[in-house]
Amino acid sequence: MISDPFFYMVAIPAVLIAGVSKSGFGGGLGVVSVPLIALAVSPQVAAAIMLPILCLMDLANVWAYRKNWDRRNMMILIPAALIGILVGSLSFSYLSEEAVKILIALIAIGFTLDHWLRRKSSGNKPRSATWLKGTFWGTISGFTSFVAHAGGPPLSVFLFPQRLDKTVFVGTTVMFFIVVNYVKLIPYWFLGQFNGANLETAAVLAPVAILGTWLGLWAHDKVNQQLFYRVCYVLLLITGLKLLWDGLSHFGIL
Repeated sequence: MISDPFFYMVAIPAVLIAGVSKSGFGGGLGVVSVPLIALAVSPQVAAAIMLPILCLMDLANVWAYRKNWDRRNMMILIPAALIGILVGSLSFSYLSEEAVKILIALIAIGFTLDHWLRRKSSGNKPRSATWLKGTFWGTISGFTSFVAHAGGPPLSVFLFPQRLDKTVFVGTTVMFFIVVNYVKLIPYWFLGQFNGANLETAAVLAPVAILGTWLGLWAHDKVNQQLFYRVCYVLLLITGLKLLWDGLSHFGIL
């Protein structure tokens, strides 16, 4: 088990934020969990520690949202996400973590700015769930989720324009990620991502995950739908900027 105090200084807030995000705000802010933990350990170790914790959060959330999710979106997104996970598994040894961070950042920042710049002219009308877009963004979400548990922004790019009821939106993301995260356990195991130290550390952080999930469920009932979407877009921009900074700094650009 990891015993470094600095690790827990960053890991506890990261797990808490992930729990709040997954249960109350659609998973957008949870994208920062791996980058935060990676301040103390390698990104690979951070991802391995977070996956069992995310699976625990999913179990806690699925009961709360079991009746509030969009079936058409799931039919479109899940097969695509499985393709993304497969691509991530096969390319695991060749992936640059920093390059993927930059890709996720550009998606999050670009989508948020596009929404803010065009919302007046478009009237912010709800869009339908189409197979072409859903397959593309579902594949990207599955891939980025496998690499860094960062499937939230690509998924949000597809779901946000539909203007789903906030409970249905969160429920759909919960159902999507419980499938994605449990499927990811298989390739993570075969790729040697789980060892005694990582699993023991995840177990120590499990109570924090449960607390974060409870806080997210509590906050979800207290936030109105208009404010909810405003918060989601702001969080997407913040996490996008964070990931962009990390990726560019690694390549010496910043």
